[in-house]
Amino acid sequence: MIQARGLTKTYGSSRGVSDVTFSVGKGEIVGFLGPNGAGKTTTMRLLTGYLYPNDGDAVIEDISILERPKDARKLIGYLPENNPLYEDLTVGEYLDFRARVKGLRGREIKKRIEDVAERCSIADVRKKLIGSCSKGYRQRIGIADALINDPPLLILDEPTQGLDPAQIHHTRELIKSLIAEHTIILSTHILSEMEAICTRALLIHKGRLQFDGTLDSMRAELACQGRVKVTLLCDAEKGAGLLSKIASVEKFEAEPAPPRGAAFSLTPKDSGDIREEIFWKCFDERVPILEMGLEKQSLEEAFLMLTREQALEENS
Repeated sequence: MIQARGLTKTYGSSRGVSDVTFSVGKGEIVGFLGPNGAGKTTTMRLLTGYLYPNDGDAVIEDISILERPKDARKLIGYLPENNPLYEDLTVGEYLDFRARVKGLRGREIKKRIEDVAERCSIADVRKKLIGSCSKGYRQRIGIADALINDPPLLILDEPTQGLDPAQIHHTRELIKSLIAEHTIILSTHILSEMEAICTRALLIHKGRLQFDGTLDSMRAELACQGRVKVTLLCDAEKGAGLLSKIASVEKFEAEPAPPRGAAFSLTPKDSGDIREEIFWKCFDERVPILEMGLEKQSLEEAFLMLTREQALEENS
């Protein structure tokens, strides 16, 4: 559906994004994740042709945004980060104007306005001035604008920014309802948003793509670097003494007492998997292991670890 091929953008001596490469297939909903200033908006603008890269290209259904920008843009519905709207127009007037800008004519305009107004739940404000609409309605109007020419690809930059919890929920449900008919890329720095909407993540940090995969694989990739939970068939004192002898354990903490034995959470010194060493130490000490496994990392922990490791590499 869309391919980013080595997208690079510089601003004087400063580099916005560098060699960003990924592809998104038809019908996917992909979250573009990263801290503020990571390069998400720059990449979005490169994908839509709003900015031109110093190097690389974006291809949408085999159409290059550089070679055939007009044709490529017809395939994209774009909600910019700040969602610029004409506040002196009514919602209906604005959508009519935007439909004409995007090449719609005659009865098709009315049909498309009715369709997007219904889908985005803005039919009740069609005669209202945009300047008097709430932030939540404005975001829905922006999404309606992106949908007005029924493009196969939607690119949404921070679609829930500045909304209250009820508005966020409504906007997320709206985006999820569009999956059946559209490929969607949305940027966010809100991790709960990724989990609520997306099945795949692209993580960008300091202008470089650091991760491309499912949310579960993001956690799994870092699981061996995380903590281990173990329950031993012994008392807490003996268990603590045993674990203190394992060289690769940075620290361990007692967990709430289970029905049998003693439970601990262990943090490794390095990024290796310490379960095998725990097993053999317990075997040597003749202490049965009732349960052992990697602690499931939250998306927040995975995100922080990925970005922290990248920062350490760059500063070393």
